[in-house]
Amino acid sequence: MAGTTRADAGAAVPTLAVPTLAVPTLAVPTLAVPTLAVPTLLRRHAAGTESARSLLFTVLGELVLPTGGEAWTSAFIDVLARLGVEEKAARQALMRTATDNWLSSERVGRRTVWRLTPASERLLRDGTERIFGFTAVAEDWDGRWTVVLARTPETERATRHMLRTRLRWAGFGNIMAGVWLSPRGDRGAEVREILAEAGLPDGYLFAAEYQGGGPVTAMVGQAWDLGELARGYDDFIGTFSGPAGPDPLARVIDLVHAWRRFPWIDPGLPAQFLPAPWSGTKAAKLFARRHAEWADEAITEWKQLLART
Repeated sequence: MAGTTRADAGAAVPTLAVPTLAVPTLAVPTLAVPTLAVPTLLRRHAAGTESARSLLFTVLGELVLPTGGEAWTSAFIDVLARLGVEEKAARQALMRTATDNWLSSERVGRRTVWRLTPASERLLRDGTERIFGFTAVAEDWDGRWTVVLARTPETERATRHMLRTRLRWAGFGNIMAGVWLSPRGDRGAEVREILAEAGLPDGYLFAAEYQGGGPVTAMVGQAWDLGELARGYDDFIGTFSGPAGPDPLARVIDLVHAWRRFPWIDPGLPAQFLPAPWSGTKAAKLFARRHAEWADEAITEWKQLLART
């Protein structure tokens, strides 16, 4: 897919020294946000509308975007059926995606052709860049952290939930009430958007350097559950290390859909804060290798499907 947000390089971020901190699409479409654990692979999913819609975005990024940006209803129904999605759920997913202005449609006789909108093209290209550029380790980290200070009243539960979910989805770890951390320096635009949507005028965004205090490894362990994340990577490795399935479309969509969550739930920590060996590194290499092996055949099969339909 692709799915997803690049940093705002223009806005200056104030520098904050943090001497005693005990103590990290696409905007993405409205999809069910996963927990840290990676879900079971898609053809074992219940074929509900949300699952179908999430799969549809992977199909749009992996197959539709690089082949002209449009496809007939029957092509979508065919490829989603290979992934266990019933026709009714596939049609509902298309309609809901169009309602949210990620797709446009045109009737041609008795058939309908669906096209990517400019907004969805930007979403998918940004998502592709983030997904395929993710290596699970910050290889050239400059030692600076992105810190977000944002507290919400106990009574505003919906706002608190949105803020927590979106910041987690952006790879931030919560180190204490109202304090969020990321080793990434390219999340500024995303954070500003989140704070604006949450309606928090007293939210703050800083670039910071560690200058003393407790061990940073303890802070990292408090902010992120690396054990759970490693189990997700191990599941991915176990699933895609074996023999490839016979259907080129199903296997590449399964692969990308299973992988695409990691760039959002993994903060991309520097190697010194990760267990050695780190299974995320092995998983990233496996993803790149499998995609290189499978993608061309999948695109060929998709073009043949488009021609047939």
